[in-house]
Amino acid sequence: MSAQPLPYKLIATDLDGTLLRHDETVSERTRAALTAATAAGAAHIVVTGRSVPWTRHILDALDYRGLAVCGQGAQVYHAGEHRLLTSVTLDRQLAGLALSKIEAETGPLYLAASRDGLEGEVLVGPGYRVQEGPLPNVMIDDPAELWSAPLNKVYLQHPTLDDDSLARSAREVAGDLVGVVVAGHGIVELLPLGLTKATGLSLAARRLGVKAADTIAFGDMPNDLAMFAWAARGVAMGNAHDELKAVADEITASNEDDGIAVVLERLYLS
Repeated sequence: MSAQPLPYKLIATDLDGTLLRHDETVSERTRAALTAATAAGAAHIVVTGRSVPWTRHILDALDYRGLAVCGQGAQVYHAGEHRLLTSVTLDRQLAGLALSKIEAETGPLYLAASRDGLEGEVLVGPGYRVQEGPLPNVMIDDPAELWSAPLNKVYLQHPTLDDDSLARSAREVAGDLVGVVVAGHGIVELLPLGLTKATGLSLAARRLGVKAADTIAFGDMPNDLAMFAWAARGVAMGNAHDELKAVADEITASNEDDGIAVVLERLYLS
């Protein structure tokens, strides 16, 4: 008897709000489902908005040795070798022009920025609200410091506008200069124009010899939209943003309720 063909050769999972629970752990059930899928021959790739320095400790804790797509697609990282394979940086001149146009529309913004590289620091300017947790950052007093070295992305916050409204305004006035994504609660990012998670995922998939038609993707935020469009199947978590749920092929349980495992068990263990 011939072996059953794999339902999908590649499983792409976002981290926050998807693979990770709120306490930044992966449940035993989800680990077991991923282990079973990879034992059957599928590959698993983490695809996250976090840059490598904010992702590496999680991958190490998971004993994850494969490729990871970080920085919204800007970085392809080999977790087993602790090596950056590709990196795309934000044109700082264009980003500065984009910010001027956005602030002319919205008023002053609070800013942070992620520096390029394996050890790239996240610089946090005055007023920017950093989420509680273990992720390292460097507080700065002078916003000019944000621009002193190559960057992956710039983070925006507004005193009163919500994330969706801020992103919409930024796209309207500066969408021809930079990419704009909502990557999480309180996280609106400016990226190199045209860069998405799909950019990095397609590069990583090519290294593995896997095509979009062989890929199932899991996510929870609008920054996963391009990944869903690229993959053969997009699965939104139960806790996902409405914008992602609207285009998903399937909506599973939340990240707290093993939503990834629910789908993988059906596909690979039934």
